[in-house]
Amino acid sequence: MEIDQEKNIHRIQHGDKELILVGTAHVSPKSAELVKEVVETEKPDAVCVELDAGRYDSIVNKKKWEDMDIIKVIKEKKTTFLLVNLALSAYQKRIANQFGINSGAEMIAGINAAKEIDARLVLADRDIKVTFSRIWRTMGFMGKMKLLGVLIASIFSKEEITEEELEKMKSEDMLESTLSEMSESFPELKEKLVDERDQYLANKIKNAPGKKIVAVLGAAHIPGIKKELEKEQDIQKITYVPPASKAWKIVGWAIPIVIVALIISTFFMNSASGWEQIVSWILWNGSMSAIGCAIALPHPLSILTAFAVAPISSLNPLLAAGWFAGLVEALVRKPSVRDFQSLGDDVMSVKGFWKNKVTKVLLVVILANIGSTIGTVIGGAAVLQLFFKTL
Repeated sequence: MEIDQEKNIHRIQHGDKELILVGTAHVSPKSAELVKEVVETEKPDAVCVELDAGRYDSIVNKKKWEDMDIIKVIKEKKTTFLLVNLALSAYQKRIANQFGINSGAEMIAGINAAKEIDARLVLADRDIKVTFSRIWRTMGFMGKMKLLGVLIASIFSKEEITEEELEKMKSEDMLESTLSEMSESFPELKEKLVDERDQYLANKIKNAPGKKIVAVLGAAHIPGIKKELEKEQDIQKITYVPPASKAWKIVGWAIPIVIVALIISTFFMNSASGWEQIVSWILWNGSMSAIGCAIALPHPLSILTAFAVAPISSLNPLLAAGWFAGLVEALVRKPSVRDFQSLGDDVMSVKGFWKNKVTKVLLVVILANIGSTIGTVIGGAAVLQLFFKTL
């Protein structure tokens, strides 16, 4: 891809600051050359890059996977976010393998060039966890399932990327590219993925230290950022992560309350039927969670944990069978340094995903929880049926 410097370099006078926006192609080696040339020629006081702290760390810290504490990930309930990161990583690597491209080279060029001229480096993008959380919290249950489906499919997809798709990626980042299908199905995602980030980036750029600022940005963000530079941004508003829906909390507590009430009521009418309800509840919940867990091919103790915990955790929305099963799996079959080192390659295939001890823990958590949810529905229906039968 040939870089038209006049087209990709935008000079803006903002108050007493000179802002130089460099529109880059995230998958083009030419962009890296342009970034290096601009920074070395302009010698700015600060260089802004379209990265947050997490993505910056993944670039400069080659041992990011090795340093991860999988047990801490489970305890902090970040298994879904880790899955998203793995999806983005696998998607990025697939592009690199197909086209021989080092994605993100232009950001690395900006970072290195800033160090060489002793300019301040500004991580100008919004935290990816905030972006994903704001997307996640605004979606319904089916939307969330579809989103996870797209992400998981992107990990295992063997479909080659066309030249047309590659051209599109030249003006997008990996998050936008991976979720592009979702953006078509849910137009509101554009607000969180692009518009809000344009606001955040513009605010960071115009408030960067110094009189001359170079900003390294994906070309798709340039028009929005230029508009936002003339406006005031409410940063608190676009970095606020809304709490989980109260309706889901109510439903989450209402179901176990109803189940317990039905069992107690049945006991008063017929104790034998009440015990039958309890046994049915335990068997359905435990069995379905254990079956889900077993699909991950974990240690037998993990399966037993899923079976034992699911009937109890299903009656408490603050608990989840998968968390306990995942912790047992992580403790019994503790991932080695080698597992973390090979994580980037293993997530490229179904076999590798099931074989790697890190991803196996993720599978245990997710599949045990899905099984427990199914068990709650079936077990709840069985309890209700026995209640009406006893009347």
